[in-house]
Amino acid sequence: MATSTQSPTSALAGPPRAEKKPHSFTHHGITVTDDYAWLRDPGYPEVTDTAVLEHLNAENAWFKSRMAPRKGLVDTLFKEMRGRIKEADTSVPQKDGDWLYWIEYEEGAEYKKWWRRPVDAAPEDIEDGSANELMLDEVALAEGKDYFRLGAISVSKGGTLLAYAIDDNGSERFTARIKDLTTGELLPDEIPGTLSALVWVAGDKGLVYSLANEQWRTDNARLHWLGEPNDKDVELYHEDDEGFRVGSGISANEKWLVTSTSDHETGETRLVPLDDPLAAPILVKPRQKGVEYDVDEREGVLYIHTNDTHENFRLATAPIENPGEWTTLIEGSDEFYLTGVDLFKDFFVIEGRLGGLDRIELHWYVEQEFEPIAFPEASYTAGLGDNPEWDVDRLRISYESMVSPATVYDYHIGDRRLETLKVQQIPSGYDADLYQTERLEIEARDGTKIPVSVVSRKDRKSLVGEGGGPLHLYGYGAYGIAIDPGFSTGRLSLVDRGFAYAIAHIRGGDDLGRAWYKAGKLERRTNTFNDFVDVAKGLIALGHTAEGKISISGGSAGGELMGAVVNSDPGLFGAVVADVPFVDVLSTMLDDTLPLTPGEWPEWGNPIEDKAAFELIRSYSPYDQVKAQAYPPLLVTAGLNDPRVTYWEPAKWVAKLRELKTDDNELLLKTNMGAGHGGKSGRFESLKETAEEFAFILWQLGVAE
Repeated sequence: MATSTQSPTSALAGPPRAEKKPHSFTHHGITVTDDYAWLRDPGYPEVTDTAVLEHLNAENAWFKSRMAPRKGLVDTLFKEMRGRIKEADTSVPQKDGDWLYWIEYEEGAEYKKWWRRPVDAAPEDIEDGSANELMLDEVALAEGKDYFRLGAISVSKGGTLLAYAIDDNGSERFTARIKDLTTGELLPDEIPGTLSALVWVAGDKGLVYSLANEQWRTDNARLHWLGEPNDKDVELYHEDDEGFRVGSGISANEKWLVTSTSDHETGETRLVPLDDPLAAPILVKPRQKGVEYDVDEREGVLYIHTNDTHENFRLATAPIENPGEWTTLIEGSDEFYLTGVDLFKDFFVIEGRLGGLDRIELHWYVEQEFEPIAFPEASYTAGLGDNPEWDVDRLRISYESMVSPATVYDYHIGDRRLETLKVQQIPSGYDADLYQTERLEIEARDGTKIPVSVVSRKDRKSLVGEGGGPLHLYGYGAYGIAIDPGFSTGRLSLVDRGFAYAIAHIRGGDDLGRAWYKAGKLERRTNTFNDFVDVAKGLIALGHTAEGKISISGGSAGGELMGAVVNSDPGLFGAVVADVPFVDVLSTMLDDTLPLTPGEWPEWGNPIEDKAAFELIRSYSPYDQVKAQAYPPLLVTAGLNDPRVTYWEPAKWVAKLRELKTDDNELLLKTNMGAGHGGKSGRFESLKETAEEFAFILWQLGVAE
């Protein structure tokens, strides 16, 4: 059995070096060597291999030993970050039927409590709190657990039952339970292994959910009748394509169960009456490769949000009697990226981005007129909040910018007015006038202009002196996920020490529309990495920073980005944080038994069947491209129970870096042995990890602590 050459104890004398154990595989006539493949426990998802655990523990011991002298800085940063969070905090109550619902954090609590009270509660009962009903206490549920995460939560239509699901180890296999809100007792029903919403149907007698199969794929929609054993559950839909995932929800008017199946580029939807879930489903339109769509219904008319005629999506309608006959209501546009549609009784709302900036428009069914909601700043992020009711005269809106804390508005439709309900409070103090934000465009090597959002102190030069101060650059660039220029209390700990903080809106995200996403996937994947490097060089050219004074970070697919750019341009960066990085891209995309792989082929390509995809992925896969050169200081994280980026990817990458890199720079690996993709749970425990990462950055860039 392969073993680490150092025990956790001896690791304190130097970094652990994993044993090389010859291993190779061949595809398309090309042989690839992978001497650290043994770090994948053959019994995964159970990790019991002694050698593997010894090596991960040795890396953790080395991490602790190297960070120990920075404990004071970590504590200072954590204290700063915690001081910016209002510990006893309450969300703005929202009406849904006969109840007002809200969540609340108590002083010092890691987790929240879910509350409600009757809309018609007497004023004196509201005043003394006797009208308030505690529906779910996450603090109590998490007691004694190293990890806790609440997944789906759903109140029955009648308001008497609460379905919820929890994960207590980070594996993202949730156990669903049902609570009787009239008695406070749990029903005997218990559904393990869920990975989905929980949808009440049939007059609250049934619950629709999806199970994660052995490969952590939701290929089903199932109906559980309350009080019946789980083996009596009915499979309403099964997906045969292993690359597709199934999910269920309800229409805005609460008449239909909507079950959809999709991968990263193709979708298909079925409708069933919510009160008769066993009825024959209505297939809206058979799947067509490359066509995505989602559906809602009002008065017998389907509203379909689809990219069938334009990559930036259009809005179409169809009679429910002939659901595949689509007529355009709002044309697709090169300028406006239509990201979503929400139906209400008298109007519908479309969300999208115009020039990369969020836009919300109200459209009336009858007049066919519309109006955009106006916001107070030139650069911001905004979207619909929680709006559960069908017949409304106001909309809950969320808003923030890189200098403006999160704000909750009600938009009063009758008089076109935004009412401020809550502005995020920062107990330790925050003066927006001390900060500035700007939106830059930096030209990439192929001439494409890449948007960059930057925030800094107005007095930054006095904090850092001349010659270009430190700058932190964040990127993601995958799956069509835009990185919004929002507010962060955590990043102030860097900004207040003289950093500029920049977000590179690189191709691979959909920040500028669907074409922006497509320009960073499949055969054009390397645009993402080039954009990030070119943004860094552009920021240097503009005088924002200097070579070696840039820290960078990214997680998951953004961790792949980190791995790619330190291979190609290591000298640019002074510190790198790669969280749960997707760095062993080739091996993962070749393994169709892993949870995500088949569904990921539309994003990265299928190297099993396609030699060109194999060669392209191999050419940029960070693990495969590690070479003998100097690398910048790196802090890498992993989660032992992570089903998205398996723990061995960062472990193998760090092992190979230790073998080949020619420098003496820090290389640290921290594996959360009881957590998954998101790291530690709890609002303060997760801050500790951010504090460690910032301490590493400050240490490596030599910024005054």
